[in-house]
Amino acid sequence: MAIGKRIRFFRNRKGMTQKQLGEILGFLGKTSDVRMAQYESEARTPKQDLVKEMAHIFDVSPRAITVPEIDSYIGLMHTLFALEDMYGLKIGEIDGEVCLRLDKSTGSTYSSMFDMFHAWQEQAARLEQGEITKEEYDQWRYKYPELDTSNHWHKVVPSKELSDYLTEALKKATESQ
Repeated sequence: MAIGKRIRFFRNRKGMTQKQLGEILGFLGKTSDVRMAQYESEARTPKQDLVKEMAHIFDVSPRAITVPEIDSYIGLMHTLFALEDMYGLKIGEIDGEVCLRLDKSTGSTYSSMFDMFHAWQEQAARLEQGEITKEEYDQWRYKYPELDTSNHWHKVVPSKELSDYLTEALKKATESQ
């Protein structure tokens, strides 16, 4: 979905008019709705700082607004092709259904993407089982990774040897001053 459609989607989701959004963003009276209409029709493209402001107003991640161009099936296909090139996404068939999967041979890319996909799958399953509402699911998606509590992200802790080495080096550097 192009950026203009995403802005309109999130504006409508908040129940706001173009004029209201424009005024909150600081556009003056008569120009506020015109300016927003220009962004939504893509006659103008908002700068990154404005996208961040809109994301704050909509309570979503700026990335939720700036998703790739997928307004047509052809645009979607090229996005999927780019995901294949960049992240090892593969297409296949399971039980007669076309499926997308991650390619294990991509190593660390696979591990990172697997963790993210698994977190997504967990939230989708929670929605399907009635553990969370559609609104909670959407909030998780639109603010990802901020609301991700899957514990798939791990803090990297240096080994004892590395920690001791760094502590000793810091002591020596401090003593020599």
